[in-house]
Amino acid sequence: MISSVKHTPFSASTDFLPKKRFLTPTLKFSPLPIIQNSIFNNKFSSEKPLHISSTQNLTFSPKEQQKELKTQCNAYEADRSRPLDINIEVLDEQARFEAAQRLKIGIYFATWWALNVVFNIYNKKVLNAFPYPWLTSTLSLACGSLMMLVSWATRIAEAPKTDLEFWKSLFPVAVAHTIGHVAATVSMSKVAVSFTHIIKSGEPAFSVLVSRFLFGETLPMPVYMSLLPIIGGCALAAVTELNFNMIGFMGAMISNLAFVFRNIFSKKGMKGKSVGGMNYYACLSMMSLLILTPFAIAVEGPQMWAAGWQKAIAQIGPNFVWWVAAQSIFYHLYNQVSYMSLDQISPLTFSIGNTMKRISVIVSSIIIFHTPVQPVNALGAAIAILGTFIYSQFLVQDLGIYVTKSKPSLQ
Repeated sequence: MISSVKHTPFSASTDFLPKKRFLTPTLKFSPLPIIQNSIFNNKFSSEKPLHISSTQNLTFSPKEQQKELKTQCNAYEADRSRPLDINIEVLDEQARFEAAQRLKIGIYFATWWALNVVFNIYNKKVLNAFPYPWLTSTLSLACGSLMMLVSWATRIAEAPKTDLEFWKSLFPVAVAHTIGHVAATVSMSKVAVSFTHIIKSGEPAFSVLVSRFLFGETLPMPVYMSLLPIIGGCALAAVTELNFNMIGFMGAMISNLAFVFRNIFSKKGMKGKSVGGMNYYACLSMMSLLILTPFAIAVEGPQMWAAGWQKAIAQIGPNFVWWVAAQSIFYHLYNQVSYMSLDQISPLTFSIGNTMKRISVIVSSIIIFHTPVQPVNALGAAIAILGTFIYSQFLVQDLGIYVTKSKPSLQ
């Protein structure tokens, strides 16, 4: 605050101050308040030195002086228990995002399991009435390939950008996929669905053995130890299986070995390729269809298919056509959802989901088809599945193997 200055002569008593002349004062800004004397009509003059006539009105009591002149500076630490509103909004948004992700993964898992169960049921019904697994496998791949071609043509799904190198890298993967798919179907045509999936839960043992003896890879001891319950459980289930069939057993074992090589070829050959998810599986199905068709014709042939088809229609009726269509459609859908979910979940989550999928298929097939199961057989299945789960945990945690990059078995 700057007070106004009035240029008039002024004299004041200076008994308590030494006589000393001052130059004309220059007005300056001051942080102190301007004190006006309401009793004396003080006036200032720029022609004479400034003197204080009285100190009475300039005297403060100790309390008033402390009150007027005391300046208090306080610094406060941020209270972490009371975040800013912007932090609250960020946390709420993050919580909503995580909840949406959990819901999305849950929907993926539920859809994956449901489609897989439905496929196995209809696949077994078709094979019971129409025991031609090579044609059944071909129809599954053909249906999926047609569905994806229509999706790309109608722009429901974006077509992948591929080149010759991509298809060259995909070829060994498709060969292994074709062998594994046909072998699993042959197995289901000879034995119960539950038994096929119990044997297929032993795939980790084949993976470790192939990696060790063909590629010289060494794994931590807990991984090797986790194979004991897998092998023991599968052996116990096989010995106590009431409707054991060697072709069915060998089909499941060959399927395990083929899918192990599929994973290896996929991991090594598809590095740096941008195609993934359902488009990757679509391309895999198309190439597998091209590989499988001539072998299916050579092994079974149109004459056997025609005779078997007429017999199935005579026994089942028109519903048999629906069974064939359902098993083909659901085969592609459950695999497609599986590959889509691989882009959204961690390896540990996938291993848990895959284990639960096998349990759901085994239990549902036993209930629907009234499969007789002995307690010892059920114990062997439980041990094998538990061993598979333990193996997955050790493998992911100790080695950091990312399952989505190796395209794990989804059958």
